[in-house]
Amino acid sequence: MNRKQLIDNIFAKRSFLCVGLDTDIRKIPSTVLESHPDDPITAFNKAIIDATAPYCVAYKPNLAFYESLGAKGWTALEETVKYIRERYPDQFIIADAKRGDIGNTSQLYARSFFEHLGVDAITVAPYMGEDSVTPFLGYEGKWVVLLALTSNKGSHDFQLIEDRDGRRLFENVILKSSQWAGKDEMMYVVGATRGAMFADIRKVAPESFLLVPGVGAQGGSLEEVARYGMTPDCGLLVNSSRGIIYASQGPDFAEAAAAEASKLAAQMSTLLPASHAD
Repeated sequence: MNRKQLIDNIFAKRSFLCVGLDTDIRKIPSTVLESHPDDPITAFNKAIIDATAPYCVAYKPNLAFYESLGAKGWTALEETVKYIRERYPDQFIIADAKRGDIGNTSQLYARSFFEHLGVDAITVAPYMGEDSVTPFLGYEGKWVVLLALTSNKGSHDFQLIEDRDGRRLFENVILKSSQWAGKDEMMYVVGATRGAMFADIRKVAPESFLLVPGVGAQGGSLEEVARYGMTPDCGLLVNSSRGIIYASQGPDFAEAAAAEASKLAAQMSTLLPASHAD
């Protein structure tokens, strides 16, 4: 999916919601485990997707939740992506894999996720530098989502370290990586719990899309994200995972997920510009 298609879908739906499919076998409602003992992950995901698709523009399966189950988990991931592609082709799919390795290994990761699995984007760690990131670039309509400023407690260990010019590491990551790819291929992960720091992000990435985790269960403020991070083209994909998919542990889990997604989408609609330039 290219940038224009993503932006058009955001404004058509009046939503920039990304639903995180962090599907934990230990948190799936018992009704799903009992009715689909062979593949409860896929069954749960399909129900969540059917319930939330009207309110979101993207899905983000976190690879750890699938890889922890071995071959069955990877099969469930493949089936989930296939289901979204067939039923909801307007959805942007992000593999939250956080890959990053030497060039020839990254080439195989890129082949796996873009050619085999067929997702639109993959999260990538920038620590090993240009030759570990560029193998993911150059695929038509595909994106790299580079880790920039995360919301975890330990992020300040490295990401906020300043160089001799007073520039923080996350700013250097964005500035350097912008030499490898532009706003049509590169997004950045910026945690919602960072609030006003989105203004600093926009100084170094004024037009790039930002993937924003941390709204919902992690307590990030959607209003703050929009106030400091919104662009005329929106420029945001705000993710909520646990707050949506585990809104209920009962047989009404899908309905509860739909209600939470609808609530966020309605809030997002009020925060979006009225229209965007083609």
